[in-house]
Order: sequence, then C-alpha cells, then structure tokens
Amino acid sequence: MITLTESAANKIKILLIEKDQTGIRAGVQGGGCSGFTYRLEFDNQKENDKVINSCGVFIYIDPKSYLYLMGTEIDFVDELGQTGFKFVNPNAKRTC
Repeated sequence: MITLTESAANKIKILLIEKDQTGIRAGVQGGGCSGFTYRLEFDNQKENDKVINSCGVFIYIDPKSYLYLMGTEIDFVDELGQTGFKFVNPNAKRTC
C-alpha cells in the first residue's frame, strides 16, 4: 500500500482545486545518485494504472513503479530550509 500523510493529503487537495486533474501520479524513473528518482505530478487515471485512494486523494501508479513504491508514505514538510513532498520508502536500500 502507498499512503499519504494527512499533511500531504491536505496540501494536494488545496493544489488540486487549481488543476484540471483528478489526482496525483507517483512513480520512479532511472537516475539519481541511488539509482532511482521519485516523481510526483498532477494527472488523471490512465489505462493499466494502479489506483489508490489515500485520505481522499487518488494516487495513480504505473505497474512498474508500483513494485518499487510498495509501503511508501508520501509526506509534505514545510520547515525552514525544506519545503515539499517527501517519499519515505522502507524498501530503499540507500538514499542521498
């Protein structure tokens, strides 16, 4: 399961008001210092997507990314020096 924290869900709901999309797309792509880079964007459901409803927000994930994101929690942090969405993946072997 992939989940959103309450903080992330609230921020996404606010941002979705301004968008013409129904949810967010979470995924991974090759690159980055640890082999993969997380990506998050506003989108609509596509064919073959896994669809998860977390805290009232639809999360769309392609089948390949789904395997890498299982168990991940997406948080939104708003602190001095760090503001944005943060992926907390217990399966990640290393981060940078």
